[in-house]
Amino acid sequence: MAVAGYAGPATGHGPGRDFDMVEGPIRAFAIATIFWGVVGFLMGVLIASQLAWPLLNLDLEWTTFGRLRPVHTSAVIFAFGGNALICTSLYVVQRTCRARLFGGEDMGWFLFWGYQFFIVTAALGYVLGVTQGKEYAEPEWYVDLFLTVVWVAYLIAFGGTILRRQEPHIYVANWFYLAFIITIAMLHLVNNFALPVGGGVGKSYIVWSGVQDAMIQWWYGHNAVGFFLTAGFLGMMYYFIPKQAERPVYSYRLSIVHFWTLIFLYIWAGPHHLHYTALPDWAQTLGMVFSVMLWMPSWGGMINGLMTLSGAWDKLRTNPALRFSVTSVGFYGMSTFEGPVMSIKAVNALSHYTDWTIGHVHSGAMGWVGFVSFGAMYYLFPKLWRKTGLYSDKLVSWHFWLATLGIVFYITAMWVSGIMQGLMWRAYDELGFLQYSFVETVEAMHPYYVIRMLGGLLYLSGALIMVYNLWMTVRSSTLAEAAPAAQPGLVPAAAE
Repeated sequence: MAVAGYAGPATGHGPGRDFDMVEGPIRAFAIATIFWGVVGFLMGVLIASQLAWPLLNLDLEWTTFGRLRPVHTSAVIFAFGGNALICTSLYVVQRTCRARLFGGEDMGWFLFWGYQFFIVTAALGYVLGVTQGKEYAEPEWYVDLFLTVVWVAYLIAFGGTILRRQEPHIYVANWFYLAFIITIAMLHLVNNFALPVGGGVGKSYIVWSGVQDAMIQWWYGHNAVGFFLTAGFLGMMYYFIPKQAERPVYSYRLSIVHFWTLIFLYIWAGPHHLHYTALPDWAQTLGMVFSVMLWMPSWGGMINGLMTLSGAWDKLRTNPALRFSVTSVGFYGMSTFEGPVMSIKAVNALSHYTDWTIGHVHSGAMGWVGFVSFGAMYYLFPKLWRKTGLYSDKLVSWHFWLATLGIVFYITAMWVSGIMQGLMWRAYDELGFLQYSFVETVEAMHPYYVIRMLGGLLYLSGALIMVYNLWMTVRSSTLAEAAPAAQPGLVPAAAE
């Protein structure tokens, strides 16, 4: 039965565990998470440098900003974030359900290699210019179709594990993970309807057109944020913060309210990306209203995550990995406050199409998604490789402060430049003419683009420190002792 504060069962690693957990593919996903994270951050620094110094485009079609920008966004979102989500979800669902992964090792390895193949083929399509040309530069139909097969297998593996659970209760993290998996499948299928041409090889034409395509695109785009970058990572938060803090979830009842309100409200918020366009005004207003309403569940989840540390705040001094997880929740709260504000039409009139939007996106991506993933990886690597702990807590602290400073540089530069950009675009002289030409606004952005690049460089530097730390952790010869035999139903949430 569900009780307030219950944080799910836990069973030990090693001989004491009462089921044979699939771990090999999860280790591979953990390594892939770190690898693609570095690739995505490096690509972000490169394209930020191209905006500051256009000569870095090199006059080659494969190295232009337009080709490399989707490589960066997809590497960070779908490669880094996607691998982190699959890695942690397969780990969490087995442990909280006390059941072996449905499909076993074979299913796990199919998911791993299938997903990596999708990432590589999509990236090649971006560089070679073979995409559908939508806002997110979706890869061509055959890559989309392959991803659909892999994603259905992922749903079967995750859902099958829940169905064969030995634990009567489904822990809340699994609800968030399941919502993310199901909704992303729906978004992917609807947004990527395409008609192949040329004998089914090469290009395709999207089914949607005009304002309908814009509506579908931002129904997809915002809900990719809502379910891929929010719901999935909230599943991560609800498992790893209680584990790292060694405390149960502050309020299990609040977590259930958080889940259902978030799931219902998010799906309607997409039209706020289309204010002052050809989209009917009622649809724009609907998106704005639901976006403002999202404040409530989002901040409810933030409070639940932070209050889980009640009585354990001292652990922030001794557990630097926990700092990532807790700080990520702070960024989650900040981003989910800023987003609804920017959805209000009067604010959006200033912010839309400016760098303010870029700053908002990256405060969520770097602060929320990045930090909660780093915290989870710092927790998982010693567990998966049977180590007593991380190689160096001091290096974790260095990573934390470098990454935090990088985010501050990045988002403050984009906030200032974005607001200045919007004000310059709407400035008129005494005769009623635009006061600034477009090229003058671009010139004014230059110092802020340099600061943004430096912020990204600091964030990348922290990630490279993490790579070294985790590599040395895996190479360490200090193995953890086997855990004692677990007693199902009696093991506290924080026990490992």
